[in-house]
Amino acid sequence: MKKASHKPSDELRTEYKRSDFASLVRGKYAARVSQATNVVVLDPSVARAFPNDHAVNEALRGLLRSKREAVRPTTRSTRTRAKTARAG
Repeated sequence: MKKASHKPSDELRTEYKRSDFASLVRGKYAARVSQATNVVVLDPSVARAFPNDHAVNEALRGLLRSKREAVRPTTRSTRTRAKTARAG
């Protein structure tokens, strides 16, 4: 026995009316999606160095750690203080 074939139709079923649906807006949520996602496209030569997204994230975290460690506040020279104390 053959199964009945169901061909998809572009028409609405009889129980639905077009007026029951709001008008469709193309790209309605595009701005929200673009704010929530962060996609970076790597050059092919850079992409070959990283097998997956985890490797890229680890490399970037390491770079941030080394940058944080390298930036240290400079201390004032004691000479400057001594000169101003003598002058005054």
